[in-house]
Amino acid sequence: MAMTTSHMHLNSPMPRPFSHNCQSRGGFLQRPWFRAQPRTKTIRTVIIKASADVRKEDIVIVGAGIAGLATAVSLHRLGIGSVVLEQAESLRTSGTSLTLFKNGWRVLDSIGVAGSLRGQFLEIEGMAVNSEDGRVLRTFIFKDEDQTQEVRAVERRILLETLANELPPDTVRFSSKLANINSSQNGETLLELTDGTRVLAKIVIGCDGIRSPIAKWMGFSEPKYVGHCAFRGLGFYPDGQPFAANVNYIYGRGLRAGYVPVSPTKVYWFICYNSPSPGPKVTDPLLLRKQAKELVKNWPEELIRLIDLSPDETISKTPLVDRWLWPGLSPPASVGKVVLVGDAWHPMTPNLGQGACCALEDSVILTRKLAGAIKSGAASVEAALRAYGEERWPRVFPLTIRENLVGSLLQWDNQLVCSVRNNIVVPKLVRLGPVLEHTNFECEPPKA
Repeated sequence: MAMTTSHMHLNSPMPRPFSHNCQSRGGFLQRPWFRAQPRTKTIRTVIIKASADVRKEDIVIVGAGIAGLATAVSLHRLGIGSVVLEQAESLRTSGTSLTLFKNGWRVLDSIGVAGSLRGQFLEIEGMAVNSEDGRVLRTFIFKDEDQTQEVRAVERRILLETLANELPPDTVRFSSKLANINSSQNGETLLELTDGTRVLAKIVIGCDGIRSPIAKWMGFSEPKYVGHCAFRGLGFYPDGQPFAANVNYIYGRGLRAGYVPVSPTKVYWFICYNSPSPGPKVTDPLLLRKQAKELVKNWPEELIRLIDLSPDETISKTPLVDRWLWPGLSPPASVGKVVLVGDAWHPMTPNLGQGACCALEDSVILTRKLAGAIKSGAASVEAALRAYGEERWPRVFPLTIRENLVGSLLQWDNQLVCSVRNNIVVPKLVRLGPVLEHTNFECEPPKA
């Protein structure tokens, strides 16, 4: 393949709020409050000559996580094929579980996979907030606050496998790690893989996670560490777990924990603690287990037992990060016919359980925008990708900030502030309905 190199300047206006059938009823920023500012980004451009060693594809999705697979399934439901490039040798089933609220379930319903998942995971009925000494501060019942609310903790592995099983064979191509990306003069995108494979794509959808190479290529900053880390695990009770179907939170000073039943035999847990830096990466499960237990050694015994009952492969520690998509400062969600979805675009902290839910929302909104544009040509596709970013920005930007602020408030280590939280704010002032307003999201099945 012969190529020469030049440069192209793309002046892409920042997105403005946009309405659509699939939308949030409890969203923020319902009206535009800023003026779009053009942002100039220098993109490396190549001239590509026809060559047998370049594979051509219409739609390439980079990353076989929740965002990538949900997007592929959503497109598939409309008869639109795609190729999913995944750098790992198999589905990335590491990790424990994630909590899906009703907005996530509505997307899964719309793409036809929710039914098989519901039968495997418990519906969570309510929430209990406790102090580190075991005192119950407040309890909530989800249906009392919102009859339509649906909350379940879902194993990441099973969710990914369920989505992948909905796709035609060979849609997901493993061991396909992106090495380089270039924009061609005809608007297509050349993806070069580490094994030497070259793929020329008409549309590229970046679902490659928090450290997205595609986002970096588009000019996005690295996600920012927010000042706390989280241990996570999945306790296994072969004879049946003993807990009621509630999310259980425990609040301390600069330290909090929680656990929630996933299934009749599994319980997800987390411990979140303040740290001035992420610290060294630790993968030894024995050390991770020891560090986690040390943090909560004087806390309720059921939490310690949960940690002990967690298989080594489920225990992890991660720094929490996010990226705030400031208007006029952050690049738009798309450049030409390259677009970002999920964590690749808007990584957020897990304090409101909306990372996976927002990725699922992204997938169906993007599919709706693309469905009518693909047949109309390149200009329509680029406009559709811009419209996707314009619609999603007023949803994900304020939610990212809200997740961050909730985490910061819960991680306070000041004794007086924590006392006010435990004795006044949580028991007397908090209302669950407004806290979960962001889960209002209407979604219909994808339509061509």
